[in-house]
Amino acid sequence: MQTTRQLAGIDFGAPSHEVARQLIGVALLVDGVGGRIVETEAYDRDDPASHSFSGPSERNLAMFGPPGHAYVYRSYGIHWCLNFVCREEGHGAAVLIRAIEPLDGIELMRERRGVDDVRLLCSGPGKLCQALGVTRSHNALALDAPPFALLAPATPAVVVAGPRIGISKAMDVPWRFGLAGSRFVSRPFR
Repeated sequence: MQTTRQLAGIDFGAPSHEVARQLIGVALLVDGVGGRIVETEAYDRDDPASHSFSGPSERNLAMFGPPGHAYVYRSYGIHWCLNFVCREEGHGAAVLIRAIEPLDGIELMRERRGVDDVRLLCSGPGKLCQALGVTRSHNALALDAPPFALLAPATPAVVVAGPRIGISKAMDVPWRFGLAGSRFVSRPFR
């Protein structure tokens, strides 16, 4: 059983809030389309806002899988959301990728999203998945193999933190992380 996985200089066996912070600035590509991660949120099995809080189910099984894999689910029955699994296999922790700064494949992202403004292409988890072409077919796939690529940043990112958004439980937990000053986040940090 694999308990840790290093990708782009990040130990995915670490707690989700540590991984979420470290992912800021990392480049995420799906079939060569993507950009710099500028916003994340952490979730853990002891967190009432987490999908893993009630234990494994058919929907969240990938979240309990090995670290360094994708957990993809549909939000509100409409939008796909991409998460990166953390901690040891069986634990149930992941990081939601909330926003990226588009850098590669921008024209394809515009076509997929039907939007011209580059700031609106990936400024939210559903938008990001639509722009990158992420669907349920990506669920449980390893992040260190195609179609995924994660690339470490050339320089360390300046990270800001605040409460998570779009949830109704544990809203005050400061496990939302962002690239300081980024205009590509889903909602500004206060």
